[in-house]
Amino acid sequence: MPRVANPKKVTTGGRKKKDENAPKRGLSSYMFFSQEYREQVKRENPEASFGQLGKIMGEKWKSMTDEEKKPYALKAELDKKRYEKEKAEYHPEQ
Repeated sequence: MPRVANPKKVTTGGRKKKDENAPKRGLSSYMFFSQEYREQVKRENPEASFGQLGKIMGEKWKSMTDEEKKPYALKAELDKKRYEKEKAEYHPEQ
């Protein structure tokens, strides 16, 4: 017996295209940390794969105290405010 498509399933034509002009989201404190230390960790572990580098970075981040994370949290807060401001001012072209 041939297979019949489910009549209750309705497709809408896929995802909506992302607006390239929309403001970029704010980075997390971990991402600011990662940007700063990634090259250093790569130099210290030249044989590490992409996944292994991520694991090393994650372990380093988890071992840091709140006081050591504070500069990155401040950068993230500023970036979040930047994003909120740009989002409020942004009016997409229709």
